[in-house]
Amino acid sequence: MPKLNQVIAAEKDVKSDALRQTTAIYHTIQKTDPLRGISRTYQPFRDDPSEQLPSETTKVQTRVSESIEEFEQTMSNLFDLVATKDWANTEAKADVVLDGKVLLSGVPATYLLFLEKQLLEVRTFVEALPVLDPSETWHYDPNTDTYATDPARTMKTKKEPRNWVKAEATEKHPAQVEMFYEDVNVGTWTTIKYSGAIQQKEKTDLLERLAAVRQAVKYAREEANGLEVKQQHVAKPIFDYLFPERTRG
Repeated sequence: MPKLNQVIAAEKDVKSDALRQTTAIYHTIQKTDPLRGISRTYQPFRDDPSEQLPSETTKVQTRVSESIEEFEQTMSNLFDLVATKDWANTEAKADVVLDGKVLLSGVPATYLLFLEKQLLEVRTFVEALPVLDPSETWHYDPNTDTYATDPARTMKTKKEPRNWVKAEATEKHPAQVEMFYEDVNVGTWTTIKYSGAIQQKEKTDLLERLAAVRQAVKYAREEANGLEVKQQHVAKPIFDYLFPERTRG
């Protein structure tokens, strides 16, 4: 008996062949000339060799009955193959096992295929998760439920005017004074940065766990699809009803 994975692998080709063959059959039966035949013989009234004419014969090249049989055979292969797959899918199940423990029990093969595809979406999401700026040192702050940096202090400065005596006063000249501004420390800023991102290690660990789940699901799917299937033959009763023997001549 074939295995379910062999049936699944063959399904695409059988569908493609069925489409190609049925399309060819459609084109054949739409042409009227190959369906027609003729036989003409001439019988003169007088037995004169000069009045004898050759017979004309055109054979029928296409028979509807043959097209029906060919169509039935083509579609029967497809009907039976898909039926075999779908019947087997009701029985094909496997456990998803991680680290020797059953994560999911008796999962149908069809759902395992769905789950495998959806886990790709989960991976896309996880890969997009933002991580903490590695140039900073972070610690978890339970008060804000975020990560925070250590306090960093910077000076607050203010420009204050100053006088610079370029030349002292004399009996003849007043002092020459020039004003300028000087940066003066007037206080300190204490800065703490907060972030709702996650640590790079958290993201890396999450991706590793996700990869393990995806691998376990893949193994389970392969195991489920390794089921030996009972071949189904649903096409015969359908086509026996549609095209009974009398239809074929």
